[in-house]
Amino acid sequence: MAHAAGRLVALASEMLGTPPPLRLRAWDGSEAGPTDAPTLVIRSRRALHRILWKPGELGLARAWVAGEITVEGDLYDALNRLAPVVWQRGEAPTERRLLPDRNALRMAGEVLALAGPSLPPAPPREEAPARRGVRHSLRRDRDAISHHYDVGNDFYSLVLGPSFVYSCAYWEGAGGTLEEAQFAKLDLICRKLALKPGMRLLDVGCGWGSMVLHAAEHYGVHAVGVTISAEQADLARKRVVEAGLADRVEIRVQDYRLVDDGPFDAISSIGMAEHVGSSAYLTYAKQLFELLRPGGRLLNHQIARRPMADEDSYELDAFIDRYVFPDGELSPVGNTVSLLEEAGFEVRDLESIREHYALTLRAWVANLERNWSEAVRLVSPGRARVWRLYMAASALAFEQNKIGVNQVLAVRSGPTGASGMPPVRGTWSG
Repeated sequence: MAHAAGRLVALASEMLGTPPPLRLRAWDGSEAGPTDAPTLVIRSRRALHRILWKPGELGLARAWVAGEITVEGDLYDALNRLAPVVWQRGEAPTERRLLPDRNALRMAGEVLALAGPSLPPAPPREEAPARRGVRHSLRRDRDAISHHYDVGNDFYSLVLGPSFVYSCAYWEGAGGTLEEAQFAKLDLICRKLALKPGMRLLDVGCGWGSMVLHAAEHYGVHAVGVTISAEQADLARKRVVEAGLADRVEIRVQDYRLVDDGPFDAISSIGMAEHVGSSAYLTYAKQLFELLRPGGRLLNHQIARRPMADEDSYELDAFIDRYVFPDGELSPVGNTVSLLEEAGFEVRDLESIREHYALTLRAWVANLERNWSEAVRLVSPGRARVWRLYMAASALAFEQNKIGVNQVLAVRSGPTGASGMPPVRGTWSG
């Protein structure tokens, strides 16, 4: 097993047709590869078994979550260099094989000789369990949301900071803090919705209650926030009481499909629609339309992917689906706009804030890295590694325009077609 790194680098060069993009350090202490690149550290030969049994993104992700591989140096630089190896430009990052067809068995045999014989390793315990029921049924959605959000409010506090907002912030100038940018985002949404004292607001997927708290405190509304995460709801209710707003803010553990006490004057949906799924999106849009009064506004804040030449070939990202957002789906923004209008809404404005999400994610990663030991204590080493990898990779995806995020402002026009919208864009809140 001596000089395992050199043998692996030689194999990788043959597989890729080019030298590997990262320096490599193997479990035997040997190193090989470029000296001007971050180092991929293979701590255990078990990582090779994971990659052999699940070539591509999922095998690498499982080895990362299990702590069998890590990166020394700039993680963002490493992910940038590694991306073309795991999937080709324009492809969805699924489980594409790293090995070409030619000589695949021979090279796999050489890797197996390095790794030693073994049965397929069990996935790390942080991987979502097998899902039950029809995708996006009430029960399956509840289980998926619990996997992501019910990992501990203290952990999220470390990552998100005092704002407790888990969606793209709005950075109005250089040098601002994450908390200032999240305040600006919430306030921007309130202004787009033209909130006024006494109005009734529904926040779908309310998280830890930051939007309803902001709207009630600064705009005088009566707000209802719904979430299907019990842990989120518990903390949101405590925050409402501590803010002295229990007479104006209600937090419910309730699926949006079961809300039946409309009409509301305004509805916000911030970073929630990614969980809805393409098959259920029209149902989602129609439900919000029915809950909104004529003349009321919807602000739908949602991540979008780039459109594909063959939309039928779209597959969920293997790592994200198994470890981060089970059953989560991204759609092109054009699909979102079309379905909102099919449900009866009139879309009045769309603002892309893609670059803002890259800044937000980098701030979250910095929070996690700064509080790493405490984060590991609160959850697990594997769970902390999941969040670090997914947030860093997502920051790069937003920076490189692989995914985006958009605020879509829509209205339910009145019986005569009147939208109630001011004629000038800058006077929405007037």
